[in-house]
Amino acid sequence: MTSIKQFIFIILAATLTLSACTNSSQNASTTTAQETSAATGQEYTVDTTASVVTWQATHKGGFAPRYGTLRLSQGSFSVDNGTITGGNFIVDLNSLLVDTASVTEKDKKASDLQAHLKSPEFFDAAKYPTAKFVITNVVPYDSTKVKSLTNDATHLVSGNLTIKDSTLNVTFPAKILVSDVSVNIEAKFSVDRTSWGLRYGAEGDPADWMVSKDFDLGFNVKGTAK
Repeated sequence: MTSIKQFIFIILAATLTLSACTNSSQNASTTTAQETSAATGQEYTVDTTASVVTWQATHKGGFAPRYGTLRLSQGSFSVDNGTITGGNFIVDLNSLLVDTASVTEKDKKASDLQAHLKSPEFFDAAKYPTAKFVITNVVPYDSTKVKSLTNDATHLVSGNLTIKDSTLNVTFPAKILVSDVSVNIEAKFSVDRTSWGLRYGAEGDPADWMVSKDFDLGFNVKGTAK
């Protein structure tokens, strides 16, 4: 097995892929795609320069976790009476970055992994250059019902996430701050990459077993009032 393939196994799960099918209290929950309601109120435009998606994945062999970022290409939120009523944002999969600081082995390169994750073997970013998240519901967060990896979570956010040609509804705790001029959503949670069939090779391929299906995803999305 080549060194590049060994490296690929460490992080092939890296992305804004927002779902999980386990019962872990730390994992985002998923259902089938849900109907979106009409957004009402003041519109806020996502600041793509100030917003970022982060990821971290773990190799089952005990190697150090790999991590990096993704950028947003566009998005918006609607806010009525201080509450988000709708919104969506687009993730640019071609912006996927593996942080070089997470690659400590001498024979490994972050650029090799980035190219693989964007290839037809995984995200196929040339054919599917974006992932889309559309908010379907926002309710107050209740810590007695759902555990959170997000510090000071205020709301439970649900939305339809589309990756490649698959769409699922995902729910996770988030910290939401809203003012007359800005809106900010912060979240961190564990997700399952296989919920949309994101696997390396065919199902059951030993290469795919080397990377944990669950990985950490976080984002900080900022919007400004129009």
